[in-house]
Amino acid sequence: MSNIWIICRKELKSYFASPVAYVLLALFAVIIGYFFYAATYYTVVRGMEAQMMGRGQPVNINEWIVSPVLMNASVIALFLIPMITMRLFAEEKRSGTIELLTTSPVHDSEIIIGKWLAAFLMFAALLAVSALNLAILFMYGNPDWRPIAVAYLGLLLQGGALLAIGTFISTLTKNQIIAAAGGFVVCLLLWVLSWTAEFDTTTTSKIVSYLSVVSHFEPFNRGVLDLKDVVFYVSVIFFGLFLTARSMESLRWRS
Repeated sequence: MSNIWIICRKELKSYFASPVAYVLLALFAVIIGYFFYAATYYTVVRGMEAQMMGRGQPVNINEWIVSPVLMNASVIALFLIPMITMRLFAEEKRSGTIELLTTSPVHDSEIIIGKWLAAFLMFAALLAVSALNLAILFMYGNPDWRPIAVAYLGLLLQGGALLAIGTFISTLTKNQIIAAAGGFVVCLLLWVLSWTAEFDTTTTSKIVSYLSVVSHFEPFNRGVLDLKDVVFYVSVIFFGLFLTARSMESLRWRS
């Protein structure tokens, strides 16, 4: 466990020792800030129009603001996660330090989990930025915190799944740009798989749609904690880390 934490801290320091972490945090803050502003502005305008027409009803902040913002956050994550994972192993291979890792007494599982955990904490930091926006709602409104907590759990699980896949892709190349591009293609594919069920109702299309990471986030975003969605994300995490372990074994053998 100590080796995992040492590797995790090393990776976290490397994120903030380069512009990567700051660019990601700033980019995510600007995009989420815009969506939060747009959703809030739309909600206020609609509420004022309803009052002027004599149809004043209590505004559901969770439905009108929180849910759209967090759904957009899940989509934005598909584009930013490859930038988090691209350097995990690709940089080690480029700099030649991968040989030190593969020949060290540290177990492959400790290296993989440590690096994945660092990427996961980096992703959690991004989500914390969006939480700052939502904190404003609690200052001036009365949203229900429980659906928000469930939605953030879904975001963390979805992010963990995609990070595991991105970690595996990073072991396949020593070029960070290629690793980022490959991660983006896979993330995009896992997003658009949900579209198949909209155009086809066959069993095959339903199975393909089930593999979409976004479709499994939708219940979380509604405040519904479904065990099958949790199992799906956890399974993808283990599958991605398993592939990473097999790739690491190949690197160790070649070393």
